Amino acid sequence: MAATVSWEKLRELAAFRAVRGRAISLYLDLDPSVAPTAGDVAARANALLNEGERALAAKSELTHDQRAGLREDFERIRRYVDDDFDRQGSRGLAVFADGLDNLWQTLPLTEHVPDAVKVAGELHLAPLVPLVGRGEGALVAVVSRERGEVYRLRDGRLHEVVDEGEEQPSRHDQGGWSQANFQRHIDQLSAEHMRRVAGALDRQVRRLHGPGVVIVCPEPMRADFEQVLSHETRAAVAGWTQAEAHATPARLLELAVPVLEAWRAEQEAAALERWREEAGRNGRAAAGWEHVLEAASDGRVELLLFQDGANRDAFQCPRCGRASTSDGSCPLDGTRMERRPEGLDLAVHQTLSHGGTVRAVGRRRDLDPVEGIGALLRY
Repeated sequence: MAATVSWEKLRELAAFRAVRGRAISLYLDLDPSVAPTAGDVAARANALLNEGERALAAKSELTHDQRAGLREDFERIRRYVDDDFDRQGSRGLAVFADGLDNLWQTLPLTEHVPDAVKVAGELHLAPLVPLVGRGEGALVAVVSRERGEVYRLRDGRLHEVVDEGEEQPSRHDQGGWSQANFQRHIDQLSAEHMRRVAGALDRQVRRLHGPGVVIVCPEPMRADFEQVLSHETRAAVAGWTQAEAHATPARLLELAVPVLEAWRAEQEAAALERWREEAGRNGRAAAGWEHVLEAASDGRVELLLFQDGANRDAFQCPRCGRASTSDGSCPLDGTRMERRPEGLDLAVHQTLSHGGTVRAVGRRRDLDPVEGIGALLRY
């Protein structure tokens, strides 16, 4: 089953360090326009793996055991793609393998990724960053007179986590009540129902530390429901929408996705605006590769920002992992720095390992003047 990428998964992958072996990171674009059949997928995967094996032959620093381990890992990936991989619902595939260090991770993805194969001591994660947070973990709350459900978005599907739905009285239940008294009774039940749903949603938001929330609600109920939400939940609301009375989870997801995408665009614009303000007054911001890599290595990056395609060669200390744009000795331990062709991966790893987050900037070109990379800093 195809999966969306969560921050938890990305941090888990970023924490991996090869000790005995070396890690293979394989990315395969499964968009039907480039790989319409299973045969096309296998052929393109095999071409990438052949490329990786040719690169392996040029790595003179590898030991005999590491070379043997990598050959086994390449063959294991081939068998997986040929025999075990179920493409259904997937538009991309990531495979991470290092048998000598007991690493084997396969991630069928809901979004396409560019073809790539890398062999290194760390995992190649930059292609996954644009996929993080594509609604993963978001909450969708459905509230009406009778419905009161909360769903969580995981692996590209809505999973129910709360059901506070109940049948409300209708006019034929009025009996001997006066119209006014019966209407007050209905209004009271409706208000209690909304408070229960709001309380359940509040608890989920607190438990999940404020994920994006889409509320599906009839327009006449919106003001009343918003009023009973906690301040924390109101701050987490990505947007509101409406649905048919008996809309299925699949239909609710169709309605929620555009709301979440618009919310992400607003967040991106706000982050870039904050970065411009901080950089303009020499505040808590870094601009360009030299300053970003230094800040990331010091654990000062709160939010790393990069444009699609941004990358450059950089250098890394093999002992402590510190990254820099300059060759020479590590300023912390004196170890000779080693060249790395994926400077973006270094920035991503350093940011995640120190608890920061990363955002791939889409259409906006605000970072063009600073080599496509910038950061908001903790201090």
